[in-house]
Amino acid sequence: MGVSEQYAAWVGREESRAEQVNANAVAAMAATLDWETAPAEGDALPPGWQWLFFNGAVRRRGLGTDGHPQRGGFLPPIELPRRMWAGSRIRYVKDLPIGAQATRHSRILKVENKVGKRGSLWFVTVQHTTVCQQQDCLVEEQDIVYREATPVTTAPAEAAKPPRYEGRAQWGREVQPDTTLLFRYSALTFNGHRIHYDQTYARHEEGYPDLVVHGPLTATLLQQFALEHGGERQLASFDFRGVSPLFVARPFQLEGREADDGSVDLWARGPEGELAMSAKATYR
Repeated sequence: MGVSEQYAAWVGREESRAEQVNANAVAAMAATLDWETAPAEGDALPPGWQWLFFNGAVRRRGLGTDGHPQRGGFLPPIELPRRMWAGSRIRYVKDLPIGAQATRHSRILKVENKVGKRGSLWFVTVQHTTVCQQQDCLVEEQDIVYREATPVTTAPAEAAKPPRYEGRAQWGREVQPDTTLLFRYSALTFNGHRIHYDQTYARHEEGYPDLVVHGPLTATLLQQFALEHGGERQLASFDFRGVSPLFVARPFQLEGREADDGSVDLWARGPEGELAMSAKATYR
């Protein structure tokens, strides 16, 4: 594990984006999640919905074959072809009002190389601090992983099934991800990654059995699930880690239980009982 000289220059790199927390985007997200009513201007932005904002509008000619922006720019130009959001650690410091002007300051904290079962992996950790009215509202450390391509000869059906997760839940709720949900979430977050809407690409280029449910969408659902079981409390922190992918038209479970210290352990369980995402929430 370590940082190569090639990418060391990216550690400490910074950029900032300013944007209004637009009420129309919030209303569209509420409709996408099938909420009865949308949060109104002046209300606090729900946790996880910050990912609707501060997404760069890269021109189509600037995209790679996977639909992501081409390598380089703010993030280091790591050559491994597969890129995904592995997890985050989020602190909710202060409410971010809908309709307000906000700025997200981003800084690359580290670039690390590890070797896993499928070869070389590069991890880039980025800290995002969202500021409104000169006050920090939320701070997130986001882990982005770059990996080698899945061999074309490896059929999805031949992949080893992940073990069944044995976590015991106090609460549970089923989610049925359909193509409309994935399409709308991709559009709202301006996410061009083709694994979420291009079935042929997902299957034949990245080796998945079907369209992949967005990791941040699952994390957003888990945060709402935590609020549903938190009484009147608001989230103080939310940490999550993606473990295995979820797929369109395959229902999955949101589950959770209270921990002895007052926090909540949460997870998403796939249709075969596998652990798809693990998370922990604390309240304020």
